[in-house]
Amino acid sequence: MGKVGKGVNCSVSGCKNSAERSISRNQIGNSGLSVSADRRAFLCHDHYKAWKKATKKDRDLDRARFG
Repeated sequence: MGKVGKGVNCSVSGCKNSAERSISRNQIGNSGLSVSADRRAFLCHDHYKAWKKATKKDRDLDRARFG
C-alpha cells in the first residue's frame, strides 16, 4: 500500500484535500501548479485534472515520439 492509500494530503500549496494520484516532480513541469514536494507530488482530484489539462499537448508529443 502506497502513500496515497494511507491518506496523504495534496502537495499543492494551500490545498488540504486528500491525494488521489502521485506523479513525479519532473512531470509537474510548466503546469502552473506550485508544489511543495521533493520527489513525488501527490495531487487531489481537482489538481490532477488541472495538471492533465495543462500538460495534454506535451504528453501527446511525448507519446508520439515512442509510437
